[in-house]
Amino acid sequence: MTDPTSPNSGTGGAGLGKPGVPGVPVVPVVPAQPITLRVGEHGVPATGSLFDRIGGAPTFDRLVRRFYEGVQQDDVIWPMYPADDLEGAIWRLSAFLQQYWGGPGTYSEERGHPRLRMRHNPFRITSEARERWLHHMREAVESLQLAPLDEAELWAYLDRAAHAMTNTFD
Repeated sequence: MTDPTSPNSGTGGAGLGKPGVPGVPVVPVVPAQPITLRVGEHGVPATGSLFDRIGGAPTFDRLVRRFYEGVQQDDVIWPMYPADDLEGAIWRLSAFLQQYWGGPGTYSEERGHPRLRMRHNPFRITSEARERWLHHMREAVESLQLAPLDEAELWAYLDRAAHAMTNTFD
């Protein structure tokens, strides 16, 4: 009888047998198969930048315009935005997101380093303000109807960024 705890029994301990050892099966080594991460169930491969995968500048412009449609109706966070320079705010956010996700470096060329925390520091960003910002951004992201992987990647960043901007807890 073979001892099941013996290194020479069953599958050879680690699952690989030695040829010619009685009672130890030989398990062929199968090379790893390459996998392709896709942006949806039958989507395109998730290669290149998110900027390119989701449609470039026009997609980010739609995202930001949809976001600001919601923000303008929000009595908590709309006062933090420059009503007299809404187009400028739209450009800044869209250009920043485009650059971050692999698009042109126009934002930094025109405005320097993003310094997000410093630029947001003059505003009281409470957890309520953050959640409202996230609510409007979530609606904007969903309106794009992105592939699941792309949406998850974009949303994960936006959620982290919103939490990082929170600067007061009173």
